[in-house]
Amino acid sequence: MPQPLADIRLRDFAPVSMLTTTVSDVNEPAAPIVDVHNHLGRRLTGVWRAPDPAALIGLMDKAGVATIVNLDGEWDDELEANLDRYDRSYPGRFVTFARLDWADTGTSGWGDRLAASLTDSVRRGAAGLKLWKDIGLRIRDEHDQLIFLDDPQLEPLWAALAEADVPVLIHTADPAAFFQPLDARNERLEELLRHPDWHFHGAEFPPLQRLLDALEAVVAGHPDVRFIGAHVGCLAENLDWVEQMLDRCPNYRIDIAARLAELGRQPRRTRALIERHPDRVLLGTDCAPPEAADYQMYQRFLASTDEAFEYSSIQPPPTGRWTISGLGLPHDLAAAVEGDNARAFIPALATPARRTDAGV
Repeated sequence: MPQPLADIRLRDFAPVSMLTTTVSDVNEPAAPIVDVHNHLGRRLTGVWRAPDPAALIGLMDKAGVATIVNLDGEWDDELEANLDRYDRSYPGRFVTFARLDWADTGTSGWGDRLAASLTDSVRRGAAGLKLWKDIGLRIRDEHDQLIFLDDPQLEPLWAALAEADVPVLIHTADPAAFFQPLDARNERLEELLRHPDWHFHGAEFPPLQRLLDALEAVVAGHPDVRFIGAHVGCLAENLDWVEQMLDRCPNYRIDIAARLAELGRQPRRTRALIERHPDRVLLGTDCAPPEAADYQMYQRFLASTDEAFEYSSIQPPPTGRWTISGLGLPHDLAAAVEGDNARAFIPALATPARRTDAGV
């Protein structure tokens, strides 16, 4: 007997769209892809995210991916393990970014020690640095105060990055809804119920704007450092704010990793941002390990004019119950986002002739 309609729970509601829409065949990238935001190491899991690097190379060849940036390099011996497994075994196909040991901030002088760690990691072969959202949310200094990106004690780190001439990819804050009350008005309610540790609303956390202000202050205050703002500059819901940072800071780039759901529900505004800053947007996926379908989805979003399509095969969709539309970028802009911009900005990927054009 059919279930009474009044008894159907919202979580079980799975409507099938009646729209007849275009499904473009976008299988060839406009340029060899550089995925600037991926995780291939053992960070947090203890096991390699890509269990078979040779198989991953085969997938990359099939999908037209030239290079993946591995953000899980860590430091010291773990960095060496990542470099051996990826960068040194498959030259040109992977570049690894280091991380820092934030467990050492309980005693004074930690800023100098972090800078020294970065310098050592670059000497070993790291192509850049990844900073995560725990800065500003959880990490505390020797006075038990939260450390923000604009903390004066981090000045030696920015100086070391400038000296090394490697980029730093920063994930600060998180989607705006994660900082709002967890109630019926929160558009990420289902996602936060699945991941309650992603909710940062309350007296124990700083407001979202404090984290964004710290990011902006650091990027603007260090024009000799190459910055990449992860996840559309960490505020994909407000492209006006992202664009003003791009306008102000020529040393700043953004990646689009894991934000197709946000960008695809504002395709005209997203395309306008890319057209205004054609050399500043980089492709990243944050799909670890990636599959060929992941890259095909990003290509479809960038190059096609398809409307109202699913951004994920997961049901319910992981971010929210909506569909996205493609940007319809011309070939030159799609090529820039898919790989050319990254090759021009990340020194480890650039030819000597192109390094002078990085805009930093």
